[in-house]
Amino acid sequence: MAEQSTQSIEVDAGPEQIMAVIADLPAYPEWAKAVRETEVLAADESGRAKQVRFTLDSGPVKDVYTLEYDWADDGLSVRWHLVKGQMQKAQNGQYLLEPKGQRTTVTYTLSVELVLPMIGLLRRKAEKMIMDTALKELKRRVEGKD
Repeated sequence: MAEQSTQSIEVDAGPEQIMAVIADLPAYPEWAKAVRETEVLAADESGRAKQVRFTLDSGPVKDVYTLEYDWADDGLSVRWHLVKGQMQKAQNGQYLLEPKGQRTTVTYTLSVELVLPMIGLLRRKAEKMIMDTALKELKRRVEGKD
């Protein structure tokens, strides 16, 4: 298994509000700049997205891929893994929410393996850039600053 990268950010909101934004996958194109389109392919018994197809366009990086989600019953985490991709042969990720009074620490863990080999240092740098952007965009969306 590939190494993972982890990054955290403090958000001025409770975990329920943050998880609602994370779980609203059809709305990602409204606030996640690289996501052009999402399509929920399957949902679990509680109506949460189980499989989602993403169309990603981040300048030189373009991809269409499907992720499968596993939502924690306590509402404090979600994990996902790649089901199918064009540019990726593996992706594993997680959002973990830790309430701290009026704020919540959001920790994003990500591991991506591309079809084309990439030097580990460059891959980790790309993962960190993806996570940094995703966390900042999530924070802006949740705090109503987008």
